[in-house]
Amino acid sequence: MRPLRVLAALAALAALPALAACGGGSPSDASGKGTVTVRIPDPGNSGVLARGKKDGSLDKALAKVNAKVAWTGSAGPFAPAAQAMNADQLDIATGSITSGITSLAQSPGFVFFTATDPDPVGEGILVREGSGIDSVADLVGRKVAVNKGGTGEYLLLKALAKAGVPAGKVERVYLRPDQTAAVLNAGQVDAWAVWSTYAVAEIGGGKARFVADGAAIGSDNYSLNAVRKGFADAHPEIVRALYDYLHEESAKERRDPAAYLNVFTDAGPTAVTGRAREVQLGFTAKGGTVDPIGPEDVKRFEEVARFYAEQRVTPAKVDIAAHLLDVEKLS
Repeated sequence: MRPLRVLAALAALAALPALAACGGGSPSDASGKGTVTVRIPDPGNSGVLARGKKDGSLDKALAKVNAKVAWTGSAGPFAPAAQAMNADQLDIATGSITSGITSLAQSPGFVFFTATDPDPVGEGILVREGSGIDSVADLVGRKVAVNKGGTGEYLLLKALAKAGVPAGKVERVYLRPDQTAAVLNAGQVDAWAVWSTYAVAEIGGGKARFVADGAAIGSDNYSLNAVRKGFADAHPEIVRALYDYLHEESAKERRDPAAYLNVFTDAGPTAVTGRAREVQLGFTAKGGTVDPIGPEDVKRFEEVARFYAEQRVTPAKVDIAAHLLDVEKLS
């Protein structure tokens, strides 16, 4: 869920009411020509889809398979997006494997069709400068903000397990990510398990640093693209075309991150400027690309599912393999 990378552009809607206006009707348009509408959250100001929206390249790619995009709502957490796909109000969304597993533990109406390798540098355990916290072991007896059942809770539990620290010795404070920066900076929590979406501003502002990043933690926190199962069954050629576009453009973004940053404006609240811009460019350059889900990826997904069950984040191990789509077999 990194908004300045391609997968963040596909992020789920922040709230279901924003989706309701679209309704759950036929994906074909009213013209009778049979053009299929793909409902995707608006990409915002950065990332592959933002650039594709601005320069028309995404429209051209989808037109080849008789499809078009309806930009719906705005980027947000995966959990409401999963609900929206289940309700036939959204066709495409993105999320981490961790938030995906917690959503799959319910009644999923979606499958995952791409994987992006875990972020080695843009996620981790964030602490305030001058906090006196210099290692994961220093978190004992402290409060750490996490998003329940998602990336934050996974990163914290994984970091503690690797450091040999019992999870019960650290207090988890469940907060929405968009509310946590102020809480951290006010000293109401001692650390924040977080990803680049929110870490960039804090690190770029000189207010915080990672005490352990994804690489140090040994994170298996992939980013995944999900598609509504009914849509994938009906329109496999569109899912494949979207994958091909994302794969190619994400590779370009990694080579030239600046071309995909601040696509529509370089000023205002959606722009990334100053030191934060340099931090984000560095994260993106070291990130992964949108790829098919391979056997080795599935093994790591299963490890996360097992870990979540052991840590009692989910009541039992989720069978994630049953909810994966081999995009290379689509046409």
